[in-house]
Amino acid sequence: MPVIKPTCVRDLKLRVNLADVVARTVTLRKAGGTRLKGLCPFHNEKTPSFNVDPDKGFYKCFGCGKAGDAITFVRETEQLTFSEAVEALGKRFGVPIEYEAGSGGPSHEERSLRQEIFDLHDAAAEHFYQAFKARDATGDFFRGLWTEKRKFPMELADEFKIGAADENGSGLGAVMLRRKFSEEALRKCGLFFIYEDTALTLHALRPRFRGRLMIPIRDHQGRVVAFTARQTERTPEDDPAREAKYVNSPETPIFIKSNLLFNLDRARTAVGEGKPFVLVEGQLDALRCWSVGLKTAIAPQGTSITEGQLVLLRRYHTQVECFFDSDSAGQKAALRFLPMALKAGLEVRFLTLAGAEKLDPDLLFLERGLAGYDEVRRDAQSAMTFACRAALPDPMTASAEQKSRAAQTLFEIIANSESEVTRSQFLGETSSHLRLPLAAAQKDFQTFLQRQGRQIAARAEAAGPPLDSSPTPAASAGQTPERHLLLLVLHYEALGRPLGTTLPHDWIDTGHTAGVLLNRFLGEFEQDAWPGAQHLDSLLETAEERALVAHLMFEAPALDDPVKVAQEGLRQLRARSLEPRLREIELALANPHADIESDPISLLKELSELQRQLRTPLVLAAAV
Repeated sequence: MPVIKPTCVRDLKLRVNLADVVARTVTLRKAGGTRLKGLCPFHNEKTPSFNVDPDKGFYKCFGCGKAGDAITFVRETEQLTFSEAVEALGKRFGVPIEYEAGSGGPSHEERSLRQEIFDLHDAAAEHFYQAFKARDATGDFFRGLWTEKRKFPMELADEFKIGAADENGSGLGAVMLRRKFSEEALRKCGLFFIYEDTALTLHALRPRFRGRLMIPIRDHQGRVVAFTARQTERTPEDDPAREAKYVNSPETPIFIKSNLLFNLDRARTAVGEGKPFVLVEGQLDALRCWSVGLKTAIAPQGTSITEGQLVLLRRYHTQVECFFDSDSAGQKAALRFLPMALKAGLEVRFLTLAGAEKLDPDLLFLERGLAGYDEVRRDAQSAMTFACRAALPDPMTASAEQKSRAAQTLFEIIANSESEVTRSQFLGETSSHLRLPLAAAQKDFQTFLQRQGRQIAARAEAAGPPLDSSPTPAASAGQTPERHLLLLVLHYEALGRPLGTTLPHDWIDTGHTAGVLLNRFLGEFEQDAWPGAQHLDSLLETAEERALVAHLMFEAPALDDPVKVAQEGLRQLRARSLEPRLREIELALANPHADIESDPISLLKELSELQRQLRTPLVLAAAV
């Protein structure tokens, strides 16, 4: 496999601003000085604790403990190997990647499958788009469908690269073979039906999408990862999914439906104060919103909304307006969405239009433009108002049993909020709508929570004890002298060589990551081979080592006298190394019947020498 040059990695990290890398995934805001802060992409949180220091090139979450540099961030958020992450950053920011002599650059067969499938989807999107734009029967039909039947402007098709697949798939297979994509990528990209035991030829590449309008699906970083294909009059009869109005790409190494929201890559840059996300049911609804100027519209990718999608939303903004069709299916979808939204810490409102029997976002915006959005916002319902009306539309005539069942449904929703203030307010709205005494609603809710707690405990007991989670690098290393000295070496590099010449290596405990790194780094200083704290990739061998260095690099210690602190670390290591032997000798001399290998005179001499060493102040060979 090709090996990337260490000098290339160093150059990449110098040329790429960490804030630009992180901002593709996390909304960052200033947090004092040059620091930036946002919601952590590695765990669900409501208060930002994810910090980025662009000057140092490191990030750290003070909530979950994750830390690293630009390469680490891309590796962990995109599930890439080290080489894949370097290649992805190089392509993204225009930095050429160089490989060691003799190892060669990555061929189509050797380069990462994920990256190749990304490239393949880019090529497919462009191919379908050109078919849509072509001045032929296929292009004319699909442009007419787009502008005359769906009444979308051509500018929107150009912006989103809307495409067309004719009855034969628009020759996509031949194009991909000419582009020399690997067999593995063609088999796993999801754009073709291929039997496993079939030799890969043009005849074997049966296109999945035929006679359909092609809508590219992008991930939150703007990369094409899949397609939604809309049925048309030209969808052939032998299409396996002929009756399906929409056909989506299957899940692939780059596409997981439950982790993706349509148009999030654009909408996340438009949200802000007074501009919440607007969640609609389908991609064409979101495109209609965009076409009239509502730039914050998003849609789930052909599946019900998931917790993972809502956690992803929460990274960028806390407010969401739900705008589903007003039919029964839309109402049910909204009720499924609400508990998960509360659990994710989102503030939710539901857009409705007074007096409208049926509310379809696509038709509303087509007829009224952006003014339609202002209308539905005026009639918007709070989360609990919507849930109460959906659970029990007519409380005036409802029986006690019906109110009790509705209350249980609403309690399940309320319990998903972690805020006691929110719960209290929701209970007040519930009791008011159901026409129940507030005290009774509160008591029943507490009973509900207790029952829920017992059920959770019973399930946990049946499942057995949980597996121990792996400790973070910070926890596993502990607050040892090695860790403190490693921190000093990274932030006060002038101490490195003095420590290396003063500290015997056998005093260092290499049973944990901090000790391993300290031993390795001091050896580099002794050999005058230290590359600098910003260029340690070649010296870091494991993910644990990289994470620990990132932790320590992120927080610069505020020390008046780092030399004094270093000398105290040396004293602790010396004491830990020598005192056990000193105690052993003292015990042997105190017991005249002990079976000892050395004679008492030799032991006394050794004891005296150890005591002398422990009394002698340790002074570094040079000062900072």
